[in-house]
Amino acid sequence: MPHEVRAVVAVKKGAPVEVQTIVVPDPGPGEVLVSVQACGVCHTDLHYREGAINDDFPFLLGHEAAGTIEAVGAGVTDLAPGDYVVLAWRAPCGTCRSCRRGRPWYCFDSRNAARPMTLLDGTPLTPALGIGAFAEKTLVAAGQAVKIDPAARPEAAGLIGCGVMAGYGAAVNTGKVGNGDTVAVIGCGGVGNAAIAGACLNGARKVIAVDIDDHKLNLAEKFGATHTVNSLGTDPVEAVRALTDGFGVDIAIDAVGRPETYRQAFYMRDHAGTLVQVGVPDPGMRIDLPLIDLFSRGGALKSSWYGDCLPSRDFPILIDQYLYGLLDLNSFVTETISLDEVEAAFAKMHRGEVLRSVVVL
Repeated sequence: MPHEVRAVVAVKKGAPVEVQTIVVPDPGPGEVLVSVQACGVCHTDLHYREGAINDDFPFLLGHEAAGTIEAVGAGVTDLAPGDYVVLAWRAPCGTCRSCRRGRPWYCFDSRNAARPMTLLDGTPLTPALGIGAFAEKTLVAAGQAVKIDPAARPEAAGLIGCGVMAGYGAAVNTGKVGNGDTVAVIGCGGVGNAAIAGACLNGARKVIAVDIDDHKLNLAEKFGATHTVNSLGTDPVEAVRALTDGFGVDIAIDAVGRPETYRQAFYMRDHAGTLVQVGVPDPGMRIDLPLIDLFSRGGALKSSWYGDCLPSRDFPILIDQYLYGLLDLNSFVTETISLDEVEAAFAKMHRGEVLRSVVVL
């Protein structure tokens, strides 16, 4: 029987979001119905509202979520009602050319629910990143629901579904930070601080946080940054080089995704160093670099998609680190809010006042 629930909907480009009653169907084959307990407010949701992802309005927003399985569809054998899960926006298919080559984190045919969630009048909703979790219940593919230890509080656990995993994975999976490495992270929001935490956990000896906001730099120290650079009045490339005996860092992570921050990350690397871009750029942005510098500086220029993670492998690891006191997920939660406060949370996020506002249902 279909379920009528409250949810946050972006009706048209640039308009304030609305809390509406939507219809969520029972799960079909390979699908699960999830009762959402908490969902983080991520920049990607704001991108959807602004039409920066695509124009498939109306959108059902929210994707950084934890909750419990309420029902499972035919053929689902590894999940059961009552299981505590974090939702992932990548659910490898297992059969595409990337999955067959042993690279499921690049899956080209990620699974999503086939049955649509709709407005009361039957208008289909486009769920953000195939999830749509600013809702009391949501419908996803079974592979998107990753079972975790129920001891983890949902406000913190849900954050590994997107921002924390993206930043942590950018350092650990994409950047391959290892013992003794030096690391710079540009942008100390949720993703950047997760990259800092991941770099520290993986043995980096020096982690330099770069931002234009002293408050964010203070938070970065809480997540393990050994040095901070306010780039508002300082050349961050020169500052990072000064902190690394003039050489630059082994791994530079751009968690902002702008041409100027990419250029800074490119030049603050040591020779043969690695640049990891995890910040999502606007589609119209361009970068211009001298080809001779691309050649002569060597190293690797990498984009990190979702922290190059495999959710079924990585989510439980991060939750264990959290429960063991190694990864401070609680400090990413700036405030808890209701569904009715999501629009205000977007404004706070845009002003840089929060790491994460988290909707609690």
